[in-house]
Amino acid sequence: MMRKIHLHLVSDATGDTLEQVAKAALAQFPEIKAVKHYWPMIRTAHHMERLIPELSERKGIVMFTLVNQDIEDVLIKACDENNWPYISVLHSIIRELGRHLGEKSIARPGRQHVMNDEYFERIDAMQYTLMHDDGQHLEGLKDADIILVGVSRTSKTPTCVYLANKGMKVANIPIVPHQDLPKELDDIKDKFVVGLINSVDRLMQIRKNRLLALKESKETTYVDIEAIKKEVQQAQRLISSRGWPVINVTRRSIEETAGAIMKLKQDFDEKKNKKIS
Repeated sequence: MMRKIHLHLVSDATGDTLEQVAKAALAQFPEIKAVKHYWPMIRTAHHMERLIPELSERKGIVMFTLVNQDIEDVLIKACDENNWPYISVLHSIIRELGRHLGEKSIARPGRQHVMNDEYFERIDAMQYTLMHDDGQHLEGLKDADIILVGVSRTSKTPTCVYLANKGMKVANIPIVPHQDLPKELDDIKDKFVVGLINSVDRLMQIRKNRLLALKESKETTYVDIEAIKKEVQQAQRLISSRGWPVINVTRRSIEETAGAIMKLKQDFDEKKNKKIS
């Protein structure tokens, strides 16, 4: 039986950080169904005071990211008076960082969302990645930070989007049976290319589900087990012949695949810098 709780997410900014922390933490409690209530952009103590009656209507756990002490004091006082459990997500981290750095935080709400150069770099990376999805605009490969190659249904696109959100310009190119890779890939040098593969059984399952979603009942080599085996073998040989690193995504989430790619990219950059120096 799933146990239902109310979870109030209170933030002085957009609440994105809080949402990600809550999601990651709740994943460790599969028997808990959390009904989330979002309370973003709480910028004054008065605003916080007006929110308290809303919290009392659905009693539950309160998680918050508040850097202003006056706003936090109002919320904590209400939690103590009403016996609501509460968790400050950033307070201990900011306090410990300040202690180790010997600095006092500026306590400015939403500071992590300032539209600085890094923010615009992410936007630029996302635009590039979407434009260079699935082998499009191959003339732009020279500007990529990462190039992914792989057979159909190896999560190339969502992995690219995840990496783009980290500020990386990522292009992806499909490996199609009995077709050569585009010549534009041969023309670029010193680019970081990664091959993605999946297990035969997993590919067949994903592709069958894809055809069902499209209401396509006609049998094709797309879901034929022997054809898929040959396709995977061809892709492995092709990736190996180019000397590219390969990642098996069968048991990996998008985040895990992206993390493995970033680690390989770091190693690639370090080797490249050593050659230059």
